[in-house]
Amino acid sequence: MRVSELEKTKLESIINDVTNETEILEAETSNQISWDDATSWDESNESKLNVAAKTKGFLPVLQNRRFLILWSGQVFSQLADKVYLVLMIALIASHFQAANQTISGWVSAIMIAFTIPAVLFGSLAGVYVDRWSKKTVLVATNLLRGAIVLAVPFLLWLSQDRTPIFGLPAGFWVLLGVTFLVSTLTQFFAPAEQSAIPLIVKRRHLLPANSLYTTTMMALLIIGFAIGEPLLELTDKLLAELGINWSFGKEMIVGGAYAIAGLILLLLKTGETKEILPKEEETHIFEDIREGIRYLGKNHRVRNALIQLVILFSVFAALAVLAVRLAETIPAMKPEQFGFLLAAGGIGMALGAGFLGNWGQRFSHTNLSLTGSFGVAGSLVGLSLFTHQLWLALLMTTFLGAFAALVGVPMQTTIQAETPEKMRGKVFGLQNNAVNIALSLPLALAGVAEAFFGLKSVFLGLAILAVTGGLLTWYISRTGSVMSTKATRN
Repeated sequence: MRVSELEKTKLESIINDVTNETEILEAETSNQISWDDATSWDESNESKLNVAAKTKGFLPVLQNRRFLILWSGQVFSQLADKVYLVLMIALIASHFQAANQTISGWVSAIMIAFTIPAVLFGSLAGVYVDRWSKKTVLVATNLLRGAIVLAVPFLLWLSQDRTPIFGLPAGFWVLLGVTFLVSTLTQFFAPAEQSAIPLIVKRRHLLPANSLYTTTMMALLIIGFAIGEPLLELTDKLLAELGINWSFGKEMIVGGAYAIAGLILLLLKTGETKEILPKEEETHIFEDIREGIRYLGKNHRVRNALIQLVILFSVFAALAVLAVRLAETIPAMKPEQFGFLLAAGGIGMALGAGFLGNWGQRFSHTNLSLTGSFGVAGSLVGLSLFTHQLWLALLMTTFLGAFAALVGVPMQTTIQAETPEKMRGKVFGLQNNAVNIALSLPLALAGVAEAFFGLKSVFLGLAILAVTGGLLTWYISRTGSVMSTKATRN
């Protein structure tokens, strides 16, 4: 039975490759216009040119109603994710923080509660996403997160007279539990969303679709944290002016955003049917995880793409920590203004993703990734040289984000395009697990490394990591392709 499943996976991979080549040939054929006779130019050729232009860039993706539904759900869901953390900080400040007490200890506990499910359940969630309807997972996880957040005021009211547990207020344990549940549901939403994109977008349009997805993600990362606190305060003020004495206005905004995302995704049609959905059957959960690992071991393109993403996220996680120190060294900045540096990186990534969406299909994913790796390394070297100049540091951070897009978007597209439908949940679950670990370790180690070796040395070390990872994955990809070709001929 196992041999049969592996043969099916190989066959699906071959079919994907043939489909990709066929679509490329069709796209190239549609772009060809006869120039044998200069007088042959007519309205029909002009029409062909217009049709060819419409098959490139973001336009085909934006005309895809199903993608627009998924994209809209992403906007509300990810915005709620970012504002949720701001909400937790606001609740801690108003309910638990003492007058002369720092809030960092409380917030660290919340962040740990948010991170644990990502490490524990990332791979398991991906296995279940393969077994369940993607639409059901997308809708249910958002509606459940909305209901949990909306229940926070009631749960805090129930716990207000309870005895402290291990020296902490019972209400704070409620917030830790709610955060754990919300993060656990997020582990199911993420692979389901990533698996749904190839179901509703044609293979040749995956690059612009992922460019738009990445641009939105980075924009919401900036906007969510930036507008979170003003938005929550504005809600309380608006309710007060309307004479509405509600103490749960903040929770209503975050929970409502999750709920809106769930309701929007109810309209999504992924094309899944009972015939193509995997049966919940014989294989054990951990056997499915091992199957995903075996698939990564055999498919060098998907494995290399995953390695590149892990390296990229490690660099950005370290940058999130080092940006505070960098802002401190720049005379025109304060440490708490480090967000401007991160925002510059986000703007650069949006610009890079925009370039890929319009012109990225002209280049191979491997070459884009290699170029991006060298660009990331060069930007990090630039940051190490300009630690005291504001505008040059902002420029280098913008370049860093732009070149990071050249790595992240093509590699995410490669994983989606090369992974068979029945394996996507497993692979994306493993990807989320690896990325979460890649985010956690640099957050813990970057500050320590900076204290021992200095800011310049750490930036140079990250540059070496980026360029080494790019060259290694490029080399493995090239040698793997040669070996695959020889095996096919034999």
